[in-house]
Amino acid sequence: MSDKSLDELRDALRRFADARGWDAYHTPKNLVMALSAEVGELTDLFQWLTPEQAAEAMRDPELAWNVHDELADVVHYLVRLADKLDVDLVDAAFAKIDRNERRFPTGDLRPVE
Repeated sequence: MSDKSLDELRDALRRFADARGWDAYHTPKNLVMALSAEVGELTDLFQWLTPEQAAEAMRDPELAWNVHDELADVVHYLVRLADKLDVDLVDAAFAKIDRNERRFPTGDLRPVE
């Protein structure tokens, strides 16, 4: 894991977009669409792999490079979207874990409604 923070990544992405005049195009709608496209590209890398092949994907240097690249794109668009919507991703993620702890108690495979 990196010792860099999500805030540092957000700030770097802001600077990158600002320097290129892209901020006007980084609307929530456009960012959601770009995020969806990048998730699709990541999905494409695994689409026809067996579960065993997928588990070993990072042992293939070319596939590993592509996985890293697509994951980076997904994270970039997700962080930009959260920034534009003023959502703290870490707080949102931990809040979701808390909700899921209540919905899915240990030892029970069924959600609690």
